[in-house]
Amino acid sequence: MEAPLQTEMVELVPNGKHLEGLLPVATPTAGNQRVEGPGRICVEGEGFLPKSPSKEPHFTDFEGKTSFGMSVFNLSNAIMGSGILGLAYAMANTGIILFLFLLTAVALLSSYSIHLLLKSSGIVGIRAYEQLGYRAFGTPGKLAAALAIALQNIGAMSSYLYIIKSELPLVIQTFLNLEERTSDWYMNGNYLVILVSVIVILPLALMRQLGYLGYSSGFSLSCMVFFLIAVIYKKFHVPCPLSPSLANVTGNFSLVEVIKEEAGLQVETEAAAFCTPSYFTLNTQTAYTIPIMAFAFVCHPEVLPIYTELKDPSKRKMQHISNLSIAVMYVMYFLAALFGYLTFYDSVESELLHTYNKVDPFDVLILCVRVAVLTAVTLTVPIVLFPVRRALQQMLFQDREFSWLRHVLIAVGLLTCINLLVIFAPNILGIFGVIGATSAPCLIFIFPAIFYFRIMPTEKEPARSTPKILALCFAALGLLLMTMSLSFIIIDWISGTSRHGGSH
Repeated sequence: MEAPLQTEMVELVPNGKHLEGLLPVATPTAGNQRVEGPGRICVEGEGFLPKSPSKEPHFTDFEGKTSFGMSVFNLSNAIMGSGILGLAYAMANTGIILFLFLLTAVALLSSYSIHLLLKSSGIVGIRAYEQLGYRAFGTPGKLAAALAIALQNIGAMSSYLYIIKSELPLVIQTFLNLEERTSDWYMNGNYLVILVSVIVILPLALMRQLGYLGYSSGFSLSCMVFFLIAVIYKKFHVPCPLSPSLANVTGNFSLVEVIKEEAGLQVETEAAAFCTPSYFTLNTQTAYTIPIMAFAFVCHPEVLPIYTELKDPSKRKMQHISNLSIAVMYVMYFLAALFGYLTFYDSVESELLHTYNKVDPFDVLILCVRVAVLTAVTLTVPIVLFPVRRALQQMLFQDREFSWLRHVLIAVGLLTCINLLVIFAPNILGIFGVIGATSAPCLIFIFPAIFYFRIMPTEKEPARSTPKILALCFAALGLLLMTMSLSFIIIDWISGTSRHGGSH
């Protein structure tokens, strides 16, 4: 009996990254024919792929040509996203030691979940995340995986547009050489984000093919490296403290010498306390730490397409690529968080780049970083919107022919909803927190574990075997983290005691 065929979308991408070269793909069908769809929706087998009796199943008969090094770059590019801007704030609310422990734990757990994905895909020869969901739980599993990936992408788009809303007014203020922000419309972030969405993002999002924009993902990674270098450099050039209250104390010296000495002593004491790093901290904002980290490490839907493109692929080789990519991002994340925190300490905002406006609004280096990051995120939003739209078309209009009206309406509807979310969201921390506490745990912890449990044959690994028990514990851990994070975030919202930086 022939395996049923299912039209699938294989380029759902988190964190605003798009992998160039993943398409066209070819999948074997009845009679060993190849179906190729360059730039179109690919045909994917839902069940087991044909395999030789003497060989393990392969993903497709497509011959990958991507080298080990380029695969590391692609996966690193997939991991790196706007989450890096919130890690310094996370460190300020956990302390250096606790932050390092949590970051290490999330990185190791992310690597383990990729191991589960690779083992599951090796059994059935499936290369798409949502296809593993279909193989494990049928249509509900496929829809759940597609929904989680779509939510992750919507969260990424929201965070990018929030960066535009937050940073573009500062760039305009610097170019106009204004000491203070005015009430003019071109200094209002809400108007600017709508303007950029309509003039730049929407026309790009209406294109049927976004292949050439895939290069912006490489530019985005370069911008984040530039951002990291600037953060490290500014640590040694920004004075501490920056607190306005301390600045006021320094200006309240009396003409009496005794009061002078007392005031000076008070300044030194407060400055020493403010500029001392914390190694272990717990407060209401600590609840956002794990969601921010989870949001920053999501790359799992791209692992299997990268595996497909790999030259001479093997699970061991792909696991090495994953481990190396996660290790590189782990170092970058920790350095960005550490030097950002040691620059501003408790004054750091939930969007680190915005905090530098306290130092010197006309700083040329920070201006260059802002322009680079703004350009990168603006060009990346259409790339993230593209797979979300395709996911909606797959779920709602799978058997329909292409329609420009539907194509345009979905893009306009998505951009409208995301703009409303960005305009009414108090700060980027809420976006990081909610998306990081919902879709990210599903993609990193829960889905890989339960897919593995369902797909791995009981003849090879019984239900009570150690690997399957560990997988279930892994899924339970993800569910626990998601529940706890959401609960703490909701409590924080209700209590209204949060110290959100960077709200406008």
